[in-house]
Amino acid sequence: MKTETKITVQFLGAAGTVTGSKYLLKVFGKNILIDCGLFQGLKQLRLLNWDNLPISSSEIDVVLLTHGHLDHCGYLPRLVKSGFNKKILATAPTLEITKVILQDSARIQEEDAERANREHFSKHKPAKPLYDSKDVEKTLPHFSQQPLDKWIELFENISVRFRYNGHIIGAAFIELKIENKLFVFSGDIGREKDALMYPPQKPEQADVLFIESTYGNKLHPENAEAHLAEVIKEATQSHGTIIIPSFAVERAQLLMYLLWQLRKKNAIPHIPVYMDSPMGKNVLEIFHHNKEWHKLSVEDCDEMCRDIILVQSIQETMKLARTKKSKIIIAGGGMASGGRVLTYFQNYLGDENATILLVGYQAEGTRGRSLLEGASEIRLYGKNYPVKSRTVNLEGLSAHADQQELINWLSNMKNKPENIFIVHGEKEGAEGLKSKIKEVYNWDCEIPELYQIKEINSESTSHVEA
Repeated sequence: MKTETKITVQFLGAAGTVTGSKYLLKVFGKNILIDCGLFQGLKQLRLLNWDNLPISSSEIDVVLLTHGHLDHCGYLPRLVKSGFNKKILATAPTLEITKVILQDSARIQEEDAERANREHFSKHKPAKPLYDSKDVEKTLPHFSQQPLDKWIELFENISVRFRYNGHIIGAAFIELKIENKLFVFSGDIGREKDALMYPPQKPEQADVLFIESTYGNKLHPENAEAHLAEVIKEATQSHGTIIIPSFAVERAQLLMYLLWQLRKKNAIPHIPVYMDSPMGKNVLEIFHHNKEWHKLSVEDCDEMCRDIILVQSIQETMKLARTKKSKIIIAGGGMASGGRVLTYFQNYLGDENATILLVGYQAEGTRGRSLLEGASEIRLYGKNYPVKSRTVNLEGLSAHADQQELINWLSNMKNKPENIFIVHGEKEGAEGLKSKIKEVYNWDCEIPELYQIKEINSESTSHVEA
């Protein structure tokens, strides 16, 4: 008689929110963590980063990463610091990106803590980083590169496969074969038509599916490039500066590419374009030696980099921020939670001629979200800055699939999944995707809550809440 295999999954992040992706699978005495991200945005979410996980880090047997964004990999140094000593598996570009992301995250935390202690605006005495650069260096030896489209045996009766997912360089969705069940973790799904990335692959089968819902209730407009040109032309009529908070991975490169193309076509005025993100410059190098992952040719990349000025140092940032000449600045910090963009905010939020151009998802509780919702002031380094600049939200440049693209991503499925968990979305996005999947496929979905545990019996299509 066959022994029952009970599998539990606990949602340790990206449940009811977009950030903090972590899913803990327990099966055959093994503890498998899929993604290991930081919570961002609301203070009550950020505080969760300081809490211990409901499992000892030393008991986790392997970490599998879908991609290298901070909300999917940013908790890794904390995990290692608290006792994790096994392998972290991902594609080669994801691990390169993760290294850059973690080093930058640690540096920003160290600088913020040092500034808080120097200027006495933190209630913590002293303020400390969640982790530092030394913690990151101790994390890197755990990295283990994995190929695309090849099954890798993790443990007896447990295999994993990484498949191309667009979104950013290195991103993959993860298939886990556990005895006779197939688990699919979507990670962040890319766009069908992207200027830099190829369309994502699609899963053909899943017994248990975890699908993101960042834009589960929205459709992206198709005229984003034309809208970008309009915003720039309008802003430069008053000789203003355009500040674009940008994620350093993919988004910064996409913006560089689009602005370069618009300048070549004389579709926008020929004002200087700067890219101020140390991390973004490192990511360009990763694009250079991972050509098979994206559409950008070496020649185009070289020409683009010659046309756009790369800011080299914080001293250059300070000088550029004080210059009132009309310009476009792509600055690190996509949700304005940290990074070089805050220096520009200090100098330009109060400038009526300046434009803050938001080009990506702004999580609840971030400065980007506050600007999007019309905040009259923004708090930076313990001080409130009045907002007189113009804020424009440019939809359509997101690296996340919209509702229709998420539905299309499921179109090759040959079976009806037994369980579908909608994750990585705020309430409206998750519920919107749930309704659309029901409408199109007549599949029932669940929207799990943070820390909820689900028990799945491999011998049955039923599951009960633990």
